[in-house]
Amino acid sequence: MACLLLVTCEHGGNRVPAPYRGLFRGADRLLASHAGHDIGALGLARVLAGRLQATLHYSTVTRLLVDLNRSPGHRDWFSRFTRPLPEDTREQIVRRYYAPYRDRVMTAVADALSRGRPVIHYSAHSFTPVFRGEVRNADIGLLYDPARAAERTLCVELAATLRDAGYRVRRNYPYRGSADGLTTTLRRRSGDAPYCGIELELNQAITGAASWPASRRRLADAIAEVTSDWCAGRR
Repeated sequence: MACLLLVTCEHGGNRVPAPYRGLFRGADRLLASHAGHDIGALGLARVLAGRLQATLHYSTVTRLLVDLNRSPGHRDWFSRFTRPLPEDTREQIVRRYYAPYRDRVMTAVADALSRGRPVIHYSAHSFTPVFRGEVRNADIGLLYDPARAAERTLCVELAATLRDAGYRVRRNYPYRGSADGLTTTLRRRSGDAPYCGIELELNQAITGAASWPASRRRLADAIAEVTSDWCAGRR
């Protein structure tokens, strides 16, 4: 049975909904930075979804309101702007912005798996070129759970193809793929079912370059090539 191909972007924009704009007065620079959204990630998500003919789910609400890639109770679920809010206000934010997004993605995955369809899920993110004085030495990070053989094998193939396309690629860098995130939650819910959740981490040094529009097309083409072969059962 054909794979379900799913592309998501949890931090696709820095929009502040009108009822909460007062909380972020004077925070324009922070909202425009990586703290407010994953710069360049939504552009790749859109191109990749089109190339794969995949279902796309994305949000343009700033992660500083509520982080759609974090589990409830995680220290970064709410930011310093929203963490002090009354509990009922935080619950309203969850009901309006967090729960609908997570439910849509989780329902799509659960429905496909219940029908026996394997799922390949790419979650698009980006990272700063320098963090705490350390220069990050990769263009693309592929985050996955090393304990899941299918994810590990898929990322080995993706890394080889992307390197051939001219990118510096590292696996489980600059973060661990098994850390808290939407893909981690979906793995836990999926159990042994054929779900592959890969976070695509883009260095903002390439997403901010003038060549990014052409580069993201090349990147999407390379990912689509590997994914098509994977879904067709070729290794």
